[in-house]
Amino acid sequence: MGELENKQVLDEMEDSIRTVGVLTSGGDAPGMNAAIRAVVRTALSHGLKVRGIRKGYHGLLKEEIIDLSARDVSDTIQRGGTILQTARCKSMRTTEGQQKAAAICKKYGIDALVVIGGDGSFAGAQQLANYGVKTIGLPGTIDLDIACTEYTIGFDTAVNTAMEAIDKVRDTSTSHERCSIIEVMGRDAGYLALWCGIANGAERILLPEEKENFDEVALIQDIMANKRRGKKNYIIINAEGVGDTINLAKRIEEATGIETRATILGHMQRGGSPTCKDRVYASTMGAMAVEMLIAGKYNRVVGYKEGEFVDYDINEALSMKKKISNHQYEISKVLAL
Repeated sequence: MGELENKQVLDEMEDSIRTVGVLTSGGDAPGMNAAIRAVVRTALSHGLKVRGIRKGYHGLLKEEIIDLSARDVSDTIQRGGTILQTARCKSMRTTEGQQKAAAICKKYGIDALVVIGGDGSFAGAQQLANYGVKTIGLPGTIDLDIACTEYTIGFDTAVNTAMEAIDKVRDTSTSHERCSIIEVMGRDAGYLALWCGIANGAERILLPEEKENFDEVALIQDIMANKRRGKKNYIIINAEGVGDTINLAKRIEEATGIETRATILGHMQRGGSPTCKDRVYASTMGAMAVEMLIAGKYNRVVGYKEGEFVDYDINEALSMKKKISNHQYEISKVLAL
């Protein structure tokens, strides 16, 4: 074998992927286990080794790394949460932490890393890519706030969980002729609130994106007008990013004389068995991540746009901005009349 051919073979061996790592980072989301399962089984089917990293980047820095077999992910697709567990990690925001994480990947022979999480998790993957770790990001968050994709793992389950809970609150609210304010999760994004507001036929939706335009006096006047028209309940969906749910309920009751109850759904929205959509889409994305790595595509983020699974350069994905649909928001107002 000539010197040139020998160098080419060595380069190909250096570039080839033998071991894939997978972790879940940030908030947990139903469907993450389906994605993990797909990563593991797709990689194994191609003769690759898989290492699971427990507790996200925090676990990576603590070297909580385990080998994963096909059997290790059996009977997990229907389970909520993440079998690898997750945590937030401030150290990954520092140069020292990023360099240490990359060195640990090298120590354990992890040639490529699949990161399942949100924008913060992708930022960590972006930094690891700068230190030579091949990365693929999968959008896993119930908030639906990742700009490069119309779907995020866990949103469908979370919004259905919240919808069912709000239906139950409406039942009791109607029985007592109450006003109910129900707070849903989503951090600073209003997608869960908007979807629930439309799906549950809420009279008002309070979104972080519209926080500056919120008129409490107008809201109170609308509640009174609905009462005069004979309406037996008034449902307000309040996004987590707006907050102040309990105090708002007190102020409404004082101003209207109508019994007003606050319900904060909280972390129940993160749990539960994932819906069919979350299982199928997460599985597709997990398999796609491994297939991309094998094809030599890395430092990418997988997304879903206009009915197709797509991928973006990780730098491009993180530079994108996402806005709430004004059209859907206006529709919600019309349907609440």
